[in-house]
Amino acid sequence: MQTTLAPEFQNTTEGKTAEEILRRCVHCGFCTATCPTYQLLGDELDGPRGRIYLMKQVLEGETPTRKTQEHLDRCLTCRNCESTCPSGVQYGQLLEIGRNIVEAKVERPAEERRKRWLLKEGLTSRAFAPAMKLGQLFRPLVPGALKDKIPTRAGKRAHQWPTRQHKRKVLLLLGCVQPAMMPNINSATARVLDAAGVQTLVADGAGCCGAVRSHLSDHEGGLADMRRNIDAWWPVLKAEPGIEAIVMNASGCGVTVKEYGQSLKHDPEYAEKAARISELTRDLSELLPSLIPTLKTRLNKRSGGTVAYHPPCTLQHGQQLRGGVEAGLRELGLRVETAACESHLCCGSAGTYSVLQPELSRQLRDRKLANLAPLQAETIVSANIGCIQHLQSGTAVPVQHWVELLDAQLR
Repeated sequence: MQTTLAPEFQNTTEGKTAEEILRRCVHCGFCTATCPTYQLLGDELDGPRGRIYLMKQVLEGETPTRKTQEHLDRCLTCRNCESTCPSGVQYGQLLEIGRNIVEAKVERPAEERRKRWLLKEGLTSRAFAPAMKLGQLFRPLVPGALKDKIPTRAGKRAHQWPTRQHKRKVLLLLGCVQPAMMPNINSATARVLDAAGVQTLVADGAGCCGAVRSHLSDHEGGLADMRRNIDAWWPVLKAEPGIEAIVMNASGCGVTVKEYGQSLKHDPEYAEKAARISELTRDLSELLPSLIPTLKTRLNKRSGGTVAYHPPCTLQHGQQLRGGVEAGLRELGLRVETAACESHLCCGSAGTYSVLQPELSRQLRDRKLANLAPLQAETIVSANIGCIQHLQSGTAVPVQHWVELLDAQLR
């Protein structure tokens, strides 16, 4: 796609990157066919191709409007279009650049600004954990829309960590909201790894991966979160040279950390470290094949019903990891199925999207659950806390992380 950058963008890193991405787009429209928001709204400007044209116009000097901003806001950043694109257009990276430019040029209404500020500061704050406990305590009294965002309190096992030491070691990112909302995901990860002879280490200073602020157009705040995590991990990696991976059990964090090298490549102090962190980062499912031989001897034999698996967009499109979870769980004796229809589509969670775009988010959630319903599963599993919480808000079928399912079967 021919692009002529406006003077204000011609000599900037963002402008050059955006121009390179735009030139790969051939306007074929394949992406439109797999875009969730286009399927719901039927508007060209609510699909990747239309949004690319909007961003191209802004980069060429056209003044963006609130409508421009709204069409970019409605994108889930699911990156399904990247899986579909025959030209390898890095749409997610382009969207982040476009959103940041529009954010600087278009003033949002005061209520929107407050909501976005509360999300990026509140979800990553130390105050989030006590606030979540308070919400869980008074959950029966909380209005329905907010109650959907508050999971029930975890049991004692959620706070039980293994203490054995092993030769194999990994670093685990606990995340920002996961320790307060669903702590059992992290402890189940540590227990399953321990059962397979792998020790889980945690760097106390590590927190939010940077995705929350980055997706809310706080570019510098997102980079600060990334640098903080690198500073927390680096001494541990030096002290424990045998650490084989930095493990992510939330695929949304995984896709972000795997791109630290790209995000910080122009930072002379952090570029090399960030690239190394990205090289070491693995989704938990990438470790699964090496764990299976030992886990087979440690798990109770299972003859239960069907387990429905929802692959998160951040895993199948962001990290381009497909089939690994299903194959691993089947090898361990579980009857795992994915939806026969639209397994590739987003469930509507998409980080803070379910708060900022609740109507579209609920439509996608209900569509996803309707496609999973024919499986008549006894439980639904996924690989990202956002998907798990969002799907659970629309069904009585238990929804959990796949590692929790394995943890429950440990002898």
